[in-house]
Amino acid sequence: MNRRDFISMAGAGIALAGSSLGAEKRVRIGVIGTGHRGTSLTRLMTVFGFVDIPALCDINPDHLALAQQVVTDSGRPKPEGYSRSEVDYRRLLERDDLDGVLIAAPWEWHVRMATDSMKAKKYTGCEVPIANNTDECWEIINTQEDTKTPCMMLENWSFRRDNLAVLNMVRKGMFGDITYVQGAYAHDCNDEWFFNPDGTNTWVGDHLMNRNADQYPSHGLGPILSWLDINCGDYPEYQTSTSTRAIAVNRWFQRKFPDNPMTHTPVMQGDIVTSVIRTFKGRNIVIWNDMVSPRPYDNQWQLSGTNGIYSHQHNALYIEGVTPPPPERHRETSSATPSAHPLPPRNASHVNEWWEPFDSYQEKYDHVWHREAAQIASTLRTDVVSHGAPDYLEIKFFVEAARDKGPLPLDIYDSVLMCAPVGLSDTSIANGSAPVPFPDFTRGRWRTRKPYFALEQS
Repeated sequence: MNRRDFISMAGAGIALAGSSLGAEKRVRIGVIGTGHRGTSLTRLMTVFGFVDIPALCDINPDHLALAQQVVTDSGRPKPEGYSRSEVDYRRLLERDDLDGVLIAAPWEWHVRMATDSMKAKKYTGCEVPIANNTDECWEIINTQEDTKTPCMMLENWSFRRDNLAVLNMVRKGMFGDITYVQGAYAHDCNDEWFFNPDGTNTWVGDHLMNRNADQYPSHGLGPILSWLDINCGDYPEYQTSTSTRAIAVNRWFQRKFPDNPMTHTPVMQGDIVTSVIRTFKGRNIVIWNDMVSPRPYDNQWQLSGTNGIYSHQHNALYIEGVTPPPPERHRETSSATPSAHPLPPRNASHVNEWWEPFDSYQEKYDHVWHREAAQIASTLRTDVVSHGAPDYLEIKFFVEAARDKGPLPLDIYDSVLMCAPVGLSDTSIANGSAPVPFPDFTRGRWRTRKPYFALEQS
């Protein structure tokens, strides 16, 4: 698509994908779960003129009604609603006028809804995490292989502009042989996700009370899989995980709700969980979960190779033989970014090793997906595309694949592998941070599979 493919939708203030191909060939997508995220995905789909939304499902009638209004406000017919019971989504899946389904329900429903959707021969896109333990990972894999129905997890951070630019640089060999990567989901979710304004638990908060694991690894891990060609030439061999004590949630309640019983109720989830994954090629992947500590949002991606290093925290890199000496003004007291450490004195032997800003590299190695879509996505209201171009891209590719009966941008093996650390961390922590073998969800095919994600034409 290009800018000519988009016209202004009167009254809505958003761009509408209206190419001649889109006008001739349409796709029909249903949505299961129309809470905050599901309604956001529904609103985003209205951007694409070739998408019809015949059916929506949610047990909360207010959520369902709001999502239906989002569709009718876009000029489309009102979708049929399904809300009789927790399993009424199965009636939606029985419809013969749906090509695909997006799932944005509570975590514990993801695997059963995704497997039911695949069995109903619907292209399936499921929010993160698509699985919560190893058995569920295998259930998703087995169902996809049995039904041959495409399914992907909607891991939007795999589609970020900076991560895709780094991927291009990795594929050009600029960092040399990669030896170490890290990523995190470091995000204070007490107010945002885990607890209601009155201090009661949300469904997500219930997970804190009943489990100690890295319960949300995919945002940190998603981009790393493509950087290392995991599932396509390398694969995790084993994982170890370590948890801190659980204290931050109680302290949060002491500050905000001092009379609430949660000020002293035991919480299973440790404040920070750190996992180390060792691959068969001898590379280390470090991911950690920090969702209850008071802190700003941070994904903490870092990539180290034999030629240099990239740091998301610093928005900077250093490449031996490529990064020039620092400007004179940086030599003694400053560095590439305010967050980087000051440089050593001028007479130090490593004075020329400094964090070079990443911005110019991002421009130079910008992925074609972002060159074509970022300007369009930037025109959309934040309530239409809450995470910018990454959300836009993953939904664009999903609805186009469902329309054209083509491959999805992320396959089921990558989708499952992003979630496998949840169950493995649970087991490792419970056994004193013992190593846990990584199941081979590809059944050995990772040794010969070729990279497929975000390939650009040379």
